[in-house]
Amino acid sequence: MKKFKQFSLNFLFKISEQPVLLRDLLEANALFNEGMLVDPAKLNYKFKTLNSYIYYGILCSLVLLPLLLITHYFFTLLDFHVSIISAVLVTALVFIFYDIFRIYMRKMISKKLIQKAWEIHFPCFIYEKYSKIVEEIYKQALKDEIPRTSLEKYVLEKIVEKSV
Repeated sequence: MKKFKQFSLNFLFKISEQPVLLRDLLEANALFNEGMLVDPAKLNYKFKTLNSYIYYGILCSLVLLPLLLITHYFFTLLDFHVSIISAVLVTALVFIFYDIFRIYMRKMISKKLIQKAWEIHFPCFIYEKYSKIVEEIYKQALKDEIPRTSLEKYVLEKIVEKSV
């Protein structure tokens, strides 16, 4: 399952080799913890639209073709209007779920890239334990208008203060 997930993410996203900047990591972490979508430019990735259509099309085929084979006989016995209405509903659901699929995949890649950048910038602090603490510290740094040059020092000092 892990290999399939990795293949899917590599197929759907172009990930840059450039490291994520600390300020971008802090902003992405704050947005992600609030349940918002993170700007792909902050985490250095791009969504491959054509590949997402192909992937989603295959996924829909794997789900819908067996359902079509199962329900086809019953729809031939019913009025054809029911078949038309069901076709319209299924088509609408396919398009609605494509947006949900894109959002879900963006959240997956965002979390993965945030954790990867976290290991670079904060190797001594576990992401699961300190992500909320760093989010609060970052928000306070924005309120205090801490300059970019001293942001890393400020964040590390506050983490150490709060963890003691």
